[in-house]
Amino acid sequence: MNTPVKTCEWTVTGMDCGSCADKIRTAVERLPGVSDVEVALMSERLRVRLSDDGADMATIEATVRKLGYDIAPRNGAAPAGTGHGHDHAGHHHDHDHDHDHSGHDHGHPASGAEDAGGHDHDDDPADRGKRWYQTRKGHLVLLTGALLVVAWTLEILWPSLGLWPFVLACLVGVAPVARKAFALLRTGQPFSIESLMTIAAVGALCIGAAEEAALVVFLFAVGEVLEGVAANKARDGIRSLASLVPKTARLETAQGLREVPAETLEIDQIVQVAPGERIPADGIVVEGTSGVDESPVTGESVPALKKTGDTVFAGAINAEAVLRVRVTKAASDNTISRIIRLVEEAESARAPTERFIDRFSRYYMPAVVGVAVLTILIPPLFFGQPWDTWIYRGLALLLIGCPCALVISVPASIASALSTGARHGLLMKGGAVVEAAAKVHHVAFDKTGTLTEGRPEVTDVVTLGASEEELLSIAAGIESGSRHPLAQAIIRRAQKAGVAPAALKDARVLPGQGVEAMQDGIPFWVGSPGFAAESDVLTTEALERAEKLEAEGKTTVVVFCPGRALGLLAMRDEPRADAAEAMRQLKELGVNATMLTGDNPRTAAAIAGTLGMAFRAQMMPEEKLNAIRELGSEGVMMVGDGINDAPALRQASVGVAMGSGTDVALETADAAILRNRVLDVPAKIRLARQAMRNIHENVSIALGLKAVFLVTSILGITGLWIAILADTGATVLVTLNALRLLRYNPSREG
Repeated sequence: MNTPVKTCEWTVTGMDCGSCADKIRTAVERLPGVSDVEVALMSERLRVRLSDDGADMATIEATVRKLGYDIAPRNGAAPAGTGHGHDHAGHHHDHDHDHDHSGHDHGHPASGAEDAGGHDHDDDPADRGKRWYQTRKGHLVLLTGALLVVAWTLEILWPSLGLWPFVLACLVGVAPVARKAFALLRTGQPFSIESLMTIAAVGALCIGAAEEAALVVFLFAVGEVLEGVAANKARDGIRSLASLVPKTARLETAQGLREVPAETLEIDQIVQVAPGERIPADGIVVEGTSGVDESPVTGESVPALKKTGDTVFAGAINAEAVLRVRVTKAASDNTISRIIRLVEEAESARAPTERFIDRFSRYYMPAVVGVAVLTILIPPLFFGQPWDTWIYRGLALLLIGCPCALVISVPASIASALSTGARHGLLMKGGAVVEAAAKVHHVAFDKTGTLTEGRPEVTDVVTLGASEEELLSIAAGIESGSRHPLAQAIIRRAQKAGVAPAALKDARVLPGQGVEAMQDGIPFWVGSPGFAAESDVLTTEALERAEKLEAEGKTTVVVFCPGRALGLLAMRDEPRADAAEAMRQLKELGVNATMLTGDNPRTAAAIAGTLGMAFRAQMMPEEKLNAIRELGSEGVMMVGDGINDAPALRQASVGVAMGSGTDVALETADAAILRNRVLDVPAKIRLARQAMRNIHENVSIALGLKAVFLVTSILGITGLWIAILADTGATVLVTLNALRLLRYNPSREG
């Protein structure tokens, strides 16, 4: 009999680096009935699958609290057996509430916070938004700093006291760290930075290096605070997205306008949005015309004109006039919520580099501990060297054994790249997608609606036996009842020229030839050049002109009546204004481009020619799939509109759905472009490559610093306090380097 399994989610605060997430994962995995443990560092999420006969939610929460992190369910339910009852509805972005900590065993003394390199994190959500010195970690820094100052003062005033003030300062500072180390030891994690830190501090006291031991404990606490500040900075990118949607909305009710919380809005309710306000929900304009700035959602900087029937996004800013909007999506399902969810979920789609580094770090720490033990034992036992010198060097090595900087090097860069992308309307579902996009060397584009606007326009009006006005009037009159894209193009051109459609009636379609309509008993036709030639109304010259237009990839029609041709109209679905520039940028990035289209070869050749790219024409969806396979399994990006291109999008190394967040696109593709801009394709590749460069820099910083201090510690050039700086300093450097990506503009070349 299968045991029922449920998925549970929590928000865990206080994780500052990769090894924090590892500690929680390892501890929770050991509990009975727990599977698929997923800890997302940047979005502060813990997700597990629980079987009914295993550990309950309260046990998991108690385990995480013992490690020194704060935890609350993400669904707003009160955690079993605790005093929490906040609403973490869907997102964890609002942590400024006061948490009731009564009755929680955090495993900490009242003085609070502890360590860093994977380090202790008593980071209360109530600490969010406070200055560093108001947080528990800040209190520990101030306490250990004050104890050091007192110890130095006593040493100057009463030298006879010797090292005792430093011993006391060290013991008080290291107590919370040791407590955490013991909690980790009980979950089967002996090689934590807390354990190494405790051993190093106690060892230093034993060999009489009390002053240095106290200094190390203080630097450790400082590193903690710096890491916390840096990690929160990295998370701000995701949090800023959540703050785009306004908290309240003006709802129309039978009693008049009423202000209600935006998350309570229901589908089909009507809200009013005044100029200068943000739109509170995804919806459709039912009254009003106004410019709407959608840059917060799609990154598109030019305000779009929205009128009755147009779609608007939550978080966009209404610029000019009052709009009445009918809500079409609940708060949890609006575009911004889905983008946030995608960016958060993206953390679990880890980059291959990140998975490799995780495996590497598991062996790295025990290996360094082994080297430290050999450093302590071999010189005194075999070469008669003094014990205290080599114990000291071995202890310094222990402190270099924490792989924190290395473990956070990838997720910090990926999180920054994802939030920068989301801000510019470039969505990527995780590190694996970023890494694949950085390796792209070939992009395949769908034509209609991706490279082109998706609606034909009249490009040429050639008069033969009538004026341009008469030609457009008759053509628009014949086509006036039709919904066909070519008919719509003719009607739009007549409107643009200010020409009223002629009054024709009894319009009927002639399959494969064109359309016929009557005026005063005389038939008029809009038909193909072949049909007109059969009716013998085209001169040789006019026929050649029509063939020339068709050779340019344009659909050409003849407007005629018995015995007389009025003129030719040529139409084409024109490339987007930025398509040619996008192809140039792709070429500069060393990326080839191919257009895949179901259109005829002449039209395809004409458009591909103007854009300077290769093409394949008359392709069915399954042929597009095969074309992607032929281009190579690695390094191929497919860009399409996400509906008929779904199979090809899945086959490519990176499938990019283009268009304003169509549901299918966001769900099926690996990545999405929220603005309809071809230029965003090279921008996405640039962003991915920049992120990979950043990751390589981070790995070099982390490993480089460790390697240097490993050698200098063994040689006795650097001591304990430099070793702890090498650890926390590297983590802070790596995080700050990753934050540079938040300022990166992928649209800018170079």
